[in-house]
Amino acid sequence: MKKIRTPYLIVMFLILYLPILYLVFYSFNAGTTMQGFAGFSFKHYGELWQDTRLIDIVFETGIVALLSSLLATIIGTLGALAIFRVHRRAVKGALLSLNNVLLVSPDVIIGAAFLILFTTFKFSLGFVTVLLAHVAFSIPIVVLMVLPRLQEMNPDLVLAAQDLGARPTQVLGQVTIPAITPGIVAGFFMALTYSLDDFAVTFFVTGNGFSTLAVEIYSRARQGVSLEINALSALIFLFSLVIAAAYYFINRLNQRQKAPELREKVK
Repeated sequence: MKKIRTPYLIVMFLILYLPILYLVFYSFNAGTTMQGFAGFSFKHYGELWQDTRLIDIVFETGIVALLSSLLATIIGTLGALAIFRVHRRAVKGALLSLNNVLLVSPDVIIGAAFLILFTTFKFSLGFVTVLLAHVAFSIPIVVLMVLPRLQEMNPDLVLAAQDLGARPTQVLGQVTIPAITPGIVAGFFMALTYSLDDFAVTFFVTGNGFSTLAVEIYSRARQGVSLEINALSALIFLFSLVIAAAYYFINRLNQRQKAPELREKVK
């Protein structure tokens, strides 16, 4: 089984990473196209730094992603708590189905629906409409991240807190929230990723005065892919690697700190 698994993993990672490495490699091309490597150069990174419009769009995309993820995490966590406290199985199943429908619906349909909604209520398309749309499609993701943590939580903890006289707000803040924090954090980062990556929904609800990185790259790619985009993609990929490495080492550090406590409990 291991002999089959190793080549499979190698092929899978090659398929995933070779296009990215190809893109990064040509970000150092002295030429202007990806048709041939004309020599090593950092000139496209210099052009990127001088492109103030693209830099502004990167910051605007980050602001939208952070704000929408934060709002979606708050609303989604409250939604997961509400669904969890529903005792009738039929009602809970219906609420979960409604939540899941938004996840499996095509982005084009969601984007068109938001466009119709915003134009009906005469919203000016721009930052606010993009933010609202990103919050809306991120909420179901947060609900699915938080709900399993609620289901895994020991109900005796809540009962013990109530027996000791804790108010509902104290139970929520000091017992429930700490127990489901990993799910909340996972939901936040999933929402952040979806917001940064989204193109279809944003394409429908963005206006002439506002754009996100995905929409801007698409617009520029229609005129011919510039190696400036390669340089930006390489920097974003490097930033993602740093974040992933930091997350890995933080987890390892936490595991090492918890190991002595677990050994003492076993003894």
